[in-house]
Amino acid sequence: MEAYTGFAQVYDKFMDNVPYDEWAQDIRKILLKYGVSEGILLDLGCGTGNITRRLADCGYDMIGIDISEEMLQIAMEKKYEEDEDIPQASKREDILYLNQDMRDFELYGTVSAVVCTCDSLNYITKEEELLHIFSLVNNYLEAGGIFLFDMNTEYKYKEILGDSVIAENREDCSFIWENYFDEKESINEYQVTIFVEAEEEEEERHNQGRLYEKFSETHYQKAYSIDTVKALLEKAGMEFIGIYEAFLDEPPAETTQRVCFLAREKFQPGKVYQ
Repeated sequence: MEAYTGFAQVYDKFMDNVPYDEWAQDIRKILLKYGVSEGILLDLGCGTGNITRRLADCGYDMIGIDISEEMLQIAMEKKYEEDEDIPQASKREDILYLNQDMRDFELYGTVSAVVCTCDSLNYITKEEELLHIFSLVNNYLEAGGIFLFDMNTEYKYKEILGDSVIAENREDCSFIWENYFDEKESINEYQVTIFVEAEEEEEERHNQGRLYEKFSETHYQKAYSIDTVKALLEKAGMEFIGIYEAFLDEPPAETTQRVCFLAREKFQPGKVYQ
């Protein structure tokens, strides 16, 4: 499941169109609606910590887990970037980042809520592994704790990404993103090729022209039906609350590209809450 190695250094550059501020505020509204106004939150698949830091700014004690050491290194560097206008910005220094595989993560105790954004769970290409993650989440949630996550839809893989090539060229970096969607297996394979301007002394750059480093990564994501995800949540022991179009307060349509799922820890006799 190795991903986001070379791409990590330019990830935020190419994701600058993602409305992280709006997403974090919408997550905050949902958490408040279900009584999670404070406490420890887990950001599963946190990447460079864009959502993690914003939720810390909302006053939550944050834990971020990601499998990519490179992404976490950037997250660690960025957590000290404080905004003087944000009263809770100092909580960023207390963020705990853990380099773990979400398929087998471990915590020291329970948390009030778990969030997982940016289609991180689509990287889980086996149903049994997704079920195991849901079971782990349920295990580490406090009584009545909330699980909020988004996933790309089958429509997006079939109609938007499938067999397409996306490219973007910028001043100091560029990428080519080639997609292939296997409808039989519901697996989207994409080859990402990144060109990043090398750090060279000015004199060398003047003599040789602009030099670029090339990185290539292959990623795999799986399209899950809403019914499958709902069934797996319930099989893991959670109470399914509902779904909606990602970060919009409305039900998904046939052409929705990203959906948010909301579930809750269901009280289990004999479970020990730490």
